Amino acid sequence: MERQKYTLLFLCTGNYYRSRFAEILFNAQADKLELAWQAISRGLATELISHEDGPISTHTVTGLKQRGISFGYDFRYPLQLEEADLSQADRIVVLDEVEHRPYLEERYPEWADQVEYWNVPDRDQTPVGEALARIEDNVLQLISEILESTVRPSGV
Repeated sequence: MERQKYTLLFLCTGNYYRSRFAEILFNAQADKLELAWQAISRGLATELISHEDGPISTHTVTGLKQRGISFGYDFRYPLQLEEADLSQADRIVVLDEVEHRPYLEERYPEWADQVEYWNVPDRDQTPVGEALARIEDNVLQLISEILESTVRPSGV
């Protein structure tokens, strides 16, 4: 019998760079550790992103390759957040509070205080390498928290 999978939702502006990196990185680690979690990602304002360069940021692809994460090249295009994504997620992580809280307050006000915010600004404020390293650190910390919450001492 397969275990129930919990859903982790990563959000950023366009679902093109940061949230996609977090999603794929988390899923690679969760699969390796056989966690009962599956990450998805969405954008809060995908209409602001040009898709002329394809379905996913080359920075995301390069960052994943540098970390030895293999994945297929059948990338989907960014997905706009919908209310159902929020209500079906077991945990929600928003990549940058300063940038993304206003979108949540405008578009999904009842959710603005029900999510976890990280501090990973976009490329115009943080170099790509630094942003990806921050995301990686946060993902690994999140996985550590999940492991701690599911591992119980023997005899308890």
